Amino acid sequence: MIGYVTIGTNDLERGAAFYDKLAALMDTPRMMEEESFIAWGKMDGPAGIGLTKPFNGEPATVGNGVMIALQARDPEHVDALYNAAIEAGGADEGAPGPRGGGFYAAYFRDLDGNKLNAFCMTG
Repeated sequence: MIGYVTIGTNDLERGAAFYDKLAALMDTPRMMEEESFIAWGKMDGPAGIGLTKPFNGEPATVGNGVMIALQARDPEHVDALYNAAIEAGGADEGAPGPRGGGFYAAYFRDLDGNKLNAFCMTG
């Protein structure tokens, strides 16, 4: 259903370095790149993610209650994504671990404060 999601940034170069690290762990290359926009994804693949300076020229802000979930292969992949995010300067919002019902997840924020999680189903 979802083709891609786009989140705002106030520093595209800095934000791109953060998302490049996560995308590399997910074997997902940059697929589009313009002066104010970068997208990671695969044609005919799962939903991609875009990082952009807001079109209206106003500062990017964080959506309260908005979160992007990155589907990982297994708990070790969740751990790797979380660790890469933290090492790249992201903020911890919940260390990796089981959350109940076979849901294993970790929560973090990117360099602009956007909330993400990495998750997998374990059973």
